[in-house]
Amino acid sequence: MIRRQKSMRFLGGYYAFPGGKLERADAEPAMFARCRGLGSAEAERAVPSIDGIPGLTFWVSAARELLEETGVLVARDGDGGAIDARDPAVARRVEAMRQTLVADRAPLHELLTEEDWYLDLAPFRYLSHFITPPSSPIRFTARFFLAPVPAGQAARLIEDEASEGLWLEPAEGYRRFHKGEMPMAEPAYSGLGYLSEFESVDALWAAHTDNRHKFHGINDRLDALGLRVPRRPQP
Repeated sequence: MIRRQKSMRFLGGYYAFPGGKLERADAEPAMFARCRGLGSAEAERAVPSIDGIPGLTFWVSAARELLEETGVLVARDGDGGAIDARDPAVARRVEAMRQTLVADRAPLHELLTEEDWYLDLAPFRYLSHFITPPSSPIRFTARFFLAPVPAGQAARLIEDEASEGLWLEPAEGYRRFHKGEMPMAEPAYSGLGYLSEFESVDALWAAHTDNRHKFHGINDRLDALGLRVPRRPQP
């Protein structure tokens, strides 16, 4: 998880999962041509096109934001093998790609083409969808994905937008939220609560092979109706 910079206008100081917004370049045909592991038809079955945005765009955005915010690139080379970031030369190329993206000097599909790499979308499993309530000062619709960290890579704290970066057991994060130690918005604490119900990563993975929507927020809808439901006391 990351902690958003306190200076941020929206949810400053809150803990969240790495992520960001869709970019226009994420939906370009040239970008889809640099993807492997998931086709447009399969993505559409899970997330139908919305306002002219193809469903596959959400997977592309998730992979791109993972690179920008953690330095992790889930990709394969032209021969279909996973890129090996344990090779210092490959690691430098991945970091150069991340920096170029953050600086908005080139779109991801151009950078992948230069390296003859392809995004590997097969490991990304669709998890959930949240929409902020009408009362929110800033509105967004967010989709969440599961993905393993590729062998030889490690998520890093990128301090452009985050002040902290940490790994923790979902149940521990959920407990710390309810104790007031880790402020979170509903998508984050609901996600942790959901993930904590699985006994292992293998069990979690097995339950999400169908790329179907698993859960979504309800508090936002209750807020929109002016309703309040007391939270269950936590140990």
